[in-house]
Amino acid sequence: MRISGSVLALPFDGIDTDQIIPAMHLTVIEPGGLGRYLFTGHAELAARLAAAPGASILVAGADFGCGSSREHAAWALRERGFHAVIAPSFARIFLENAYNNGLVPIVLEASAVAVCAASDALEIDVENETVTTASGERFAFTLDPLRKTFLSGGGYLRYLNAKIPAIRAWAAARAF
Repeated sequence: MRISGSVLALPFDGIDTDQIIPAMHLTVIEPGGLGRYLFTGHAELAARLAAAPGASILVAGADFGCGSSREHAAWALRERGFHAVIAPSFARIFLENAYNNGLVPIVLEASAVAVCAASDALEIDVENETVTTASGERFAFTLDPLRKTFLSGGGYLRYLNAKIPAIRAWAAARAF
């Protein structure tokens, strides 16, 4: 899987889930419609988003997605057209929600993140785990091997559903 696109640079640490998608918009149980509320909880983030129409790769500071556990943050990012988020670190629950919803979370050193944020466009090779800037600089990253399968295969639930026949066979062989 390859992701190519323009960059939305949000060079701030600690962007929390309430800034990504404010709690007042958490009235839905499915992802539809949340993209329009992305970053409405923070004026500067909303202004940067408006100035980068069509951006599909978000580059942010450390601890992206901290705060309360809300899958809606990953949903809003995906619906708005983002396919990957690059940061020096992610909040653990956001990381899980990103993987489970097909949003590629890429951890890079802060110096590499700064280079990516300064680039107009990036190319991400998910399979080979590299990010390449418009000027040709390349950075390696590592994705969790199991969760990497979720990114191209439709998420955790699709992964588990594909395993149902094997689970049933295992259980039948061990029936009491």
